[in-house]
Order: sequence, then structure tokens, then C-alpha cells
Amino acid sequence: MGENIQLTAADGHQLQAYKAVPEGTPRGGLVVIQEVFGLTDHIRRVTDNFAEAGYVAVAPALFDRVAPGISLPYTEVEQGRDVMLQLDLDESVQDIEAAISATGQASKVAAVGYCWGGAMADLAACRLMLSGAVAYYGGRLTAWLELKPKCPVLYHFGGNDPLIPTPTLQQIRAGRPDGIMYLYPEAGHGFNCDDREDFHADSAAQALNRTLTFLASCI
Repeated sequence: MGENIQLTAADGHQLQAYKAVPEGTPRGGLVVIQEVFGLTDHIRRVTDNFAEAGYVAVAPALFDRVAPGISLPYTEVEQGRDVMLQLDLDESVQDIEAAISATGQASKVAAVGYCWGGAMADLAACRLMLSGAVAYYGGRLTAWLELKPKCPVLYHFGGNDPLIPTPTLQQIRAGRPDGIMYLYPEAGHGFNCDDREDFHADSAAQALNRTLTFLASCI
């Protein structure tokens, strides 16, 4: 369904992206923000699925700043984390902003992100003009809890996620009192990704239904 496109950020950086367009009149735009594994086949499928739900969906390759074209297997967590840690947050926000523009949907654009991308969806909600944002297991957002989202944000967390233990969840709840938060007791980290061992089908389906309902309410 989708196609590879090129984006240009405000500072002139060019990056790749994957864009999928729905049939008929779009509901709005959606930026799909990757995990620490790059612009994977899974993220492309997620982007296609959101297009099937009616959104012009764009997934920017945010790792292009330091590792152009990288797409890692889900076993390469350390390598993905190493690439992520080389990124400048301000530059990543610029790349997300370029993806927002690429949807062509003016003010009716939201963001959804997974893992590191979940945290970045929260940061985008704080820094950019979005109609809404959805953050799946984005524990790294604790680094900027002093910032406040400018739009409604929906948060999904796994109850068995070793990367986001109860104290971190409590910190996020305290720092995001207006956020809509769901905890999936049987799910671990990465529970939405059907290419990972932590995939939990029931939790993923429930979270997706809630995500689509939320997006329909804010776009």
C-alpha cells in the first residue's frame, strides 16, 4: 500500500520515510514513530494498517541522522540503543515535524510511537502542534516530565514490562496527570509487535481499539 518518500527537515537534513495513503477521504494525518530498531518491516505494516483505518500515515526514518537506512532485527537491542543515544532530541523533533507536513493534513495530525518512539510521541506532543498523541511503552519520557503536552495523550504500558517498573509508572502518572493511561497486566515490553517474543495478541488488540477510538476523538 505504501511508498518510500524523502523528507527535508527544517535544518536541511534529508531523511527517508514510508508513507501510506487511505482510499477515499482521509480522517486526518498520523506520524508513526519507530522503535530503536529503525524503520522496520513491522513499522511499515503498522503504517499500512493505520492507512487502512483512514489516516494518511507517515513513518520517518529517524535514525537516518546517524545510521542511514538502518533496520535491525529485534534481537539487536544494544545496537539499536547505541544508535538512539547518538541522536539529538531537537533534531529528531525537526524530523517528526517534517513528517507532520508530509501528511498534507494541515492541523488534523496526531502521532503514535512505540518504545523509544512512544517517548518521542510524548515529546512531540510537548513541542509541536498536534491534535493528539499515543505513546506505547515509552519509558524514556521521564527525561522531560517538566514539559507539558499541548494536546491529549494516550499512554499504553505493559504490566510485566521490566524496562518500565512500577516506580517509573508512578513517576509518569504523577508527571502526566491529564494523560489517559492503560496498563495491560499480562503484557511485557514491545507487546504490540508481532515480530517480537513479547507480542501479546489480546493486549495489542485492546490497545489498538483504544488507540483508534482516541484518534477519532481528537482528529
